[in-house]
Amino acid sequence: MFRIGPYNIDSKVILAPMAGITDRPFRQLCRQMGAGLAVSEMVISDTAFWKTRKSAFRLDHTGEVTPRSVQIAGADPVMMADAARMNAERGAQIIDINMGCPAKKVCNRAAGSALMREPDLIKTILESVVNAVDIPVTLKMRTGWCRESKNGVEIARMAESIGIQALAVHGRTRADAYRGEAEYDTLAQIRDAIKIPLFANGDVDSPEKAQLVLNKTGADAVMIGRAAQGRPWIFREIDHFLRTGQYLPSASVDEISQIMQHHLQELHHFYGDIMGVRIARKHIGWYLQHFSQGEDFRKHFNKIDSAELQRSRLNEYLAEHRLTAA
Repeated sequence: MFRIGPYNIDSKVILAPMAGITDRPFRQLCRQMGAGLAVSEMVISDTAFWKTRKSAFRLDHTGEVTPRSVQIAGADPVMMADAARMNAERGAQIIDINMGCPAKKVCNRAAGSALMREPDLIKTILESVVNAVDIPVTLKMRTGWCRESKNGVEIARMAESIGIQALAVHGRTRADAYRGEAEYDTLAQIRDAIKIPLFANGDVDSPEKAQLVLNKTGADAVMIGRAAQGRPWIFREIDHFLRTGQYLPSASVDEISQIMQHHLQELHHFYGDIMGVRIARKHIGWYLQHFSQGEDFRKHFNKIDSAELQRSRLNEYLAEHRLTAA
């Protein structure tokens, strides 16, 4: 389909990096479900924080298939270069730079999409990271800082000239956060301005929407974020539709049940019984939207403090509700 450095990406559907969500178990699941690439949740560039338990999980890519893409976030060019180099030494095969996150705790540190206000700093960061590693570097950004300051086209041209090898653009500004609807006209302008692969991000939640966005923007792929929460099979649905123009049958209740049980087990195995129990609550909650009375069970599930009990109660619930999916 397209290439990032030496890597052929054979699907036009990519998992977006999402903090606290795209951990190793979820990335592996989405790849199995048809994602051509799965970008890690962002890793802070200040390596002094890498000794924390949270960072240890975020830096673990054991068993992941090629190519392994790791996103780094920060505003200091030296720290970003060091983070890129150290992640490459730990097995990253692609480094992705975060200039898209609108979260206040990230932007207040002048990182994430806050960088869209400072083109000169962007230039220095991109040059530092690209020169620090001999693996491909990609960039995720927004259309601009605010609607009155959409500088996405200029940043895209700069990024390509520096050596960025693929670009993902969310069709909102930092000021928009996730409000309103994503716009794709700016992405189409960016497509006309650069030759490197372009990924269109924002509000893609169905095969039809994916096709519409690709047609409108000329992008090489769509990047799926929130729409994959509790619905990782969306990748194969969109990929199949883009390849054939035909719809895949919806995931069966039995398959959804099996995916949930496997995902829960992987979360417990990856994080351990205590942390795994807590993290599993949000993922299982998203899946439960597909089941009748799912909200009632979600409230019950969120009170369970044992990994073993989570597994047994979920198995019991699924056995009772496999014929009554919403």
